[in-house]
Amino acid sequence: MITITVKKRNGGYLEFVSKGHAGYAQEGQDIVCAAVSALIITTVNSLEAFTRDEFQAEEKDGYVSIRFTKPVTDQGKLLMDSLILGLTEIEHSYNNRYLTVKVKEV
Repeated sequence: MITITVKKRNGGYLEFVSKGHAGYAQEGQDIVCAAVSALIITTVNSLEAFTRDEFQAEEKDGYVSIRFTKPVTDQGKLLMDSLILGLTEIEHSYNNRYLTVKVKEV
């Protein structure tokens, strides 16, 4: 299962962490894992290309983190909102069996 934890403060994003593998199918055939990866990678690339947001991203097998080092811009918030929307739709489409999204206000 993929577990995604998002930390926010006063509506602004602080941190995004994705851990694990979906387990929907074999590696290379797992459409849930592919969809989640595509959304996350596109968001990181978009944050770099289209915003002035300052963040640190880290990626390892089955792990991705995004940590914002300064308050997120309106453009960055929109991109992160879109990411969370896409991930939540995947979560609901598969009845929370392969993906869990938790958003925490800290």
